[in-house]
Amino acid sequence: MAAEHNTDHEREVWDAYANSEHVRADVFDAEPVFRWTQYRGHGPGPELLGDPGSALEIGCGTGRAVAWLAQHGVKAVGVDLSPAMVGNIRAAWGTTGARFECAEVLGFLDGCGETFDAVYSNFGAAWFTDPRRLFPLVHRVLNPGGTFVFSQPPAIPGAYGPQGMYKGGFAGPARFTYRYSYEPHQWERFLLDAGFSHATAYVLDAPTEGHIGTLLVRATR
Repeated sequence: MAAEHNTDHEREVWDAYANSEHVRADVFDAEPVFRWTQYRGHGPGPELLGDPGSALEIGCGTGRAVAWLAQHGVKAVGVDLSPAMVGNIRAAWGTTGARFECAEVLGFLDGCGETFDAVYSNFGAAWFTDPRRLFPLVHRVLNPGGTFVFSQPPAIPGAYGPQGMYKGGFAGPARFTYRYSYEPHQWERFLLDAGFSHATAYVLDAPTEGHIGTLLVRATR
C-alpha cells in the first residue's frame, strides 16, 4: 500500500538538509558535476541520458548536475521541494542557464506544460516518491524516444516498499520522509506498467568490494 506523504514534514526535512554545512559547501564551494553514483570518479556519466536537447531533474538537490548539463548546451531544468535549497542553487548556478523550480514533484509533473528529451533522478525524487504515482507522470512529460534514468542505493535484502525515516533524531518534532526500495526486477515492472517500452535495472558494484553499490535504472518512452 502506498504511503501518504505529509509534504510539510518533508519540506522541513529538506530545508534542514539544504542549510546543513556540508550541503551548502556542495552548492557554494564546488563546481558543476554529473555522476550517478555516490563514489567520485566511478560509474557511467551523462551518456545514459542519450543526447538530449532538454532534460529535467526531479529532486535536484544541490543542482550541480543540472548546472553541468546547462553548461554543455542542454536546456536543463531542476525541480526540488525545498525553498531553502532552490534559493541556494538559484544563487549559485543561475548564471549557467539552468532553471530551477520549487515544487512538489507529483504536482509539478501533473501540471507541467513542457516535455523533455530526458528526465532523471540522482538519489532524488525517484527514491522518495511512490513509483506507481511517479512513473506515469514522468512518462507523460517525456518526448517520444526519450529516456528516464535514476540512481539510488539498492534495497536492503528483505526490506522492500516504502521505508519510513525520522529526521533529526528520535525526540522532538516528528519530521519524517519515505524512501522506496525494491529489487531491480520490480523497478522494471513498475516502469513497464507505466507505459515505458523498455526498462533495465541493475546494481552497479561499488569500487571497493563489500561496499554499498548503486541501483541504476534506465527506461525508454
